[in-house]
Amino acid sequence: MAFAKTFKALSDPVRRDILILLKDGEKKSAGEISSHFSLTDATISHHLSILKQALLIKQTKEKNYIYYELNISVFEDVMMWFSQFFNKKE
Repeated sequence: MAFAKTFKALSDPVRRDILILLKDGEKKSAGEISSHFSLTDATISHHLSILKQALLIKQTKEKNYIYYELNISVFEDVMMWFSQFFNKKE
């Protein structure tokens, strides 16, 4: 797993907000995501691209629309990595 890309993607508050929008498991189009921000469509597209490169989201095309959803497996990998810091040895 490429943690550098993951943590870079997570470092931006807009990208974290996009992930929160997708956390309910419902696929959303770029337009639906964009409607929650006062940013240009190009800026949202850039953020979505970074999240895709980090594998935090995945996209599916249905007819003329592209929908985005969380890639839960990457979150699980990150949580597994973090969990090593909480295992107390006695």
